[in-house]
Amino acid sequence: MDEVNIKGLSLKSINKIFHPKGDIYHAIKKSDSDYHGFGEAYFSTINSRQIKGWNKHKKMTLNLFVSFGEVAFVIYDDRKDSNTKGKFFDVRLSPKNYRRLTVPPSLWVAFKGIGKDLNLILNIANLEHDPEEIEKLELDKIDYNWNSI
Repeated sequence: MDEVNIKGLSLKSINKIFHPKGDIYHAIKKSDSDYHGFGEAYFSTINSRQIKGWNKHKKMTLNLFVSFGEVAFVIYDDRKDSNTKGKFFDVRLSPKNYRRLTVPPSLWVAFKGIGKDLNLILNIANLEHDPEEIEKLELDKIDYNWNSI
């Protein structure tokens, strides 16, 4: 399991149940320790070798899953009062590495499509989307080597 090195970020193994007619992928339960309420759920796609980001939510907690394809997520901590300020965390999620990545507010998130075709992300967020609640940066504004992924 990848070692999470950013305060507040969590990466949890979750159940994937094999079924001969199609597998079942669990997501999140209200009894989970990192459940922060429900605001909305949405799917996002990312094409192979494409990168989306950087986004930072002011209030929203993200719960990210990849049940089709493979996606590399990169999280960056620039919080002034954080003892993990300046650190990056990256992880690849896919059906073979099926886990929930929970991202608290105030962390930068970007991601890259790794699967050779379409890659599908599910986000179960604690708040409904609000364009005033999100900050965006161009990829080159945070120094990260995307070629390493």
